[in-house]
Amino acid sequence: MASLTPISQSQSLFNKPQFFLPPPKSSLSSDFLPKSSVSFPKMSSTRIPMKAGVVSATTAEMPPKKRYPGEGKGFVEEMRFVAMKLHTRDQAKEGEKEVKEPQEKPVAKWDPTVEGYLRFLVDSKLVYDTLEGIVDKAPFPSYAEFRDTGLERSEKLAKDLEWFKEQGHTIPEPSAPGVTYAEYLKELSEKDPQAFLCHFYNIYFAHSAGGRMIGKKVAEMILNKKDLEFYKWDGELSQLLQNVREKLNKVADSWTREEKNHCLEETEKSFKHSGEILRLILS
Repeated sequence: MASLTPISQSQSLFNKPQFFLPPPKSSLSSDFLPKSSVSFPKMSSTRIPMKAGVVSATTAEMPPKKRYPGEGKGFVEEMRFVAMKLHTRDQAKEGEKEVKEPQEKPVAKWDPTVEGYLRFLVDSKLVYDTLEGIVDKAPFPSYAEFRDTGLERSEKLAKDLEWFKEQGHTIPEPSAPGVTYAEYLKELSEKDPQAFLCHFYNIYFAHSAGGRMIGKKVAEMILNKKDLEFYKWDGELSQLLQNVREKLNKVADSWTREEKNHCLEETEKSFKHSGEILRLILS
């Protein structure tokens, strides 16, 4: 019993020994033998290792964070990786798509016509007009980052179409592929910025790479190697592209992982619409 007595009370207990053995029914029994004083040592000896065990088990069971291809270099690299997978092996060494459409064959096997090429240029201009108009109005503030990047193609295409007109060619009206794609871009731009910027990236960056190669080959076949304005940029193209990469990465930094994945999932639709316009060259 002495071990349970507070030190401050020890002197009074020696002077009044009758308090050492209180009557069984006395209310003092609960004061001198509180439940916490008896059970606390037992609880304290088991609680700490139990808690430590729970923490270590939780840590061990946490799955490693998933890394997406290209994620370490920025979101644009993720977009590039997904886009490359949708190319054929002839188009890109990372390509996995099987050749199914005429425009997916090597350009050397194409049989283009001037009329078809004009339809392609007209529909392409409609798409670029739409993209550049959306960016200029910026229904989402992030779009304003992509004004005056130097990648704009609308004015260049206008000059090319004027040249064809001077050569005696009739400039056609935009056809279904271009009209459909332009309307889709307008719709996306007003409600789905992640999907819209996926198309923005793929349209401009694809034209700066594969698009230039196609333009050169087609010009050799049907335009006596005419170098169109569509394939010229004011300034160093590599630097213009890098500037836009940095802007896209900056905008994507504020997106959740789910929003980034949604953007990547839109890549296939971008390829589908662009492929339908490209096919016009062979019409």
